[in-house]
Amino acid sequence: MKKKVLSIVMLSTICWINAQEKDSLNQKKIEEVVITGQYMQQSINKSIYKVEVIDAEKIKRMAATNAAEVLNQSLNIQITPDTNSGNSTANILGLGGAYVKILIDNIPVVGDTGLGSNIDLTKLSLSNIERIEIVKGSMGVEYGNGALAGVINIITKKNSSKKLSITATLQEETVRDGYDINKKGKGKHIQNVNIGYNITDNWFTNLSFSHIQFMGYEGEKQGYKFFDTSNPSVMRGYEWNPKDQYEVNGLIKYTKNKTSLFYKASYLNEKFNFYNPVIKRESLNDGQGGVTYTSLDREYNTERWIHQFNIQTDLGQVKYIGDFSYQNQNRKFFDYTYDIPNRKGNKDYDEQSYYKTDVIYSRGMFSNFTNSKKFDFQLGYELDFTDGYAALIAGDFDGNNVKRKIFTYGTFLSGEWNISDKFSLRPGARFSVSDRFDDQFNYSLSARYKTSENSNLRWVFGTANRYPNYDELFTYFVNVNHDIQGNPDLKPENGYSAGLFWDQGFNLGDGWKFNYNLEALYVDLNDKIENVMIIRPSTYKYMNLDKYRSLLFGLNANIVKNQFSLGVRTSVNGISVSKQEMEATTPTDFQYNFQAGANLAYKLKNINTAFNLFYKYTGPARMYVIENETFRLAKTDGFNMMDFIVSQPFWKNRFELSLGVKNIFDVTTINSTNSTVVGHDVASDRINLYYGRSYFARLMYQF
Repeated sequence: MKKKVLSIVMLSTICWINAQEKDSLNQKKIEEVVITGQYMQQSINKSIYKVEVIDAEKIKRMAATNAAEVLNQSLNIQITPDTNSGNSTANILGLGGAYVKILIDNIPVVGDTGLGSNIDLTKLSLSNIERIEIVKGSMGVEYGNGALAGVINIITKKNSSKKLSITATLQEETVRDGYDINKKGKGKHIQNVNIGYNITDNWFTNLSFSHIQFMGYEGEKQGYKFFDTSNPSVMRGYEWNPKDQYEVNGLIKYTKNKTSLFYKASYLNEKFNFYNPVIKRESLNDGQGGVTYTSLDREYNTERWIHQFNIQTDLGQVKYIGDFSYQNQNRKFFDYTYDIPNRKGNKDYDEQSYYKTDVIYSRGMFSNFTNSKKFDFQLGYELDFTDGYAALIAGDFDGNNVKRKIFTYGTFLSGEWNISDKFSLRPGARFSVSDRFDDQFNYSLSARYKTSENSNLRWVFGTANRYPNYDELFTYFVNVNHDIQGNPDLKPENGYSAGLFWDQGFNLGDGWKFNYNLEALYVDLNDKIENVMIIRPSTYKYMNLDKYRSLLFGLNANIVKNQFSLGVRTSVNGISVSKQEMEATTPTDFQYNFQAGANLAYKLKNINTAFNLFYKYTGPARMYVIENETFRLAKTDGFNMMDFIVSQPFWKNRFELSLGVKNIFDVTTINSTNSTVVGHDVASDRINLYYGRSYFARLMYQF
């Protein structure tokens, strides 16, 4: 019923749009700009950092539905899904979500275990997105705690050249070979609406709505209706559990002279269903020997609010950018007994929170003190007050719920010196204090040399730190078979990165344009926190022991002419991990992983039919793991991913119909021997990556 109502609302919106005044479609091409790590928004070519940009047009051509699907196309970014929780986090250069800072409009996003870290990328919709900016490497000076492997900055739309602009999208997808639009059916159902309106020359407002309903994927299991207990190997439930998301974003912006300010609010509501594979046979006590089958299922509900106020203005000659944000996320659950044959659920327990986080955050930057193009410096501050709560369901905490308040404050200073028209240098430093951890000092040094009009050489060095999270500090899981403990005395992890980046472009004549870039990046992390054995056979404790190093070499090239473009990407990533456990220590040699990718786009000139192909190959990965008091070299298999999309505009380019297939090679799980036994847990030799090949159809209206 919900989907039918949403479809009627969207079709009504489209009819209303068509009745509005028409604006000119002639738009001037604007030079691509970035804001991540910059003093002010500026051209990507002038950025002192190497910034990878995925713009709205490319995101549309991907037919992606959330940030996880977009980022999974990038080399050396692997999206790591958790089929139990439904979350998907980013892994950069082998370091997981705790080491990647996720921002929206330059401010970190609230999450379960920290601000900006371990963020579920499937909870970030694309209904109001302008571009995604990615910077790999340590960015501790600019973005503080957790920015060790890189920063992903999601930029939303805040203006429009039209009086009224509206985009409405309906997208239907299969989930592997399953599709059914009915309630409790199959497939994936997406609806988006985005409305932008210039109220006056100074005022702009925007409202967007997104709904993503994933009906789950059964895989080897039999779905929520199954209740046959005769064969224990055949299980009820889903390999990928159902999830239903709603997100609403609203923005109001004012611009006049040299002052710009906006207020933005974002609300997310997500329901995630877990259908228990354990089935109980119960007597009906009806005197006729009747029985029914029940299961204790669980529903998880997440609510997230993000409020942001941004101001950019001149204080005399000094330029000021200030962000003020209040965010909260509350994750709840309740258990209920589900009568499977009769399709009825009885709520047995009250709903309760298991993760709750409230954050007050502010970041301010002052620049243009000298009013000189030769030299300028930036002075900034960042403060974060996080009031966190984790219940027992989120982990094992000595029989108690964990409440944790942390206040951190950082001040940072950097200078940008344009030594000549070709050579720029930027040193920087940050000092951070916390009411729980030792003071942290981070520093950076970056340089850009313009070798020609269309080529740049960049060298970037930076440090960063990461504070321990709930599990690492407070876990206490002790029984007859287990002894796994957190460590309140853990200190923050510290690391650095050094990178060299070269890019160059050519005009080959006859309309052909070619550019390429080379990159080399080294990441070094000390005092890495791991859960290690301290007493045989099953006593584990989180400790600052390990050392992690990552080495990346990459080559990317693009060629474009009129309606044709081809991009090719390759990289080799080496990882060295020094792990210790009792008397065992792993070797420190590098284990290398090869990746390659390509994207091909072609548009038929007369009818504007667009063809897009996206390909990514992830080669086998090897890593040393400790097991049974010694170490072994574990392996994870490689795999290929490919998507193909055809799009056709019609009715004066107002409508666009897209058809396509995702995950053409039908990747689901891959073999892996990386898993090890902790305590008496059972290690798995398979990793769930995707639910397989899917087909989709999308109808988009743009005004």
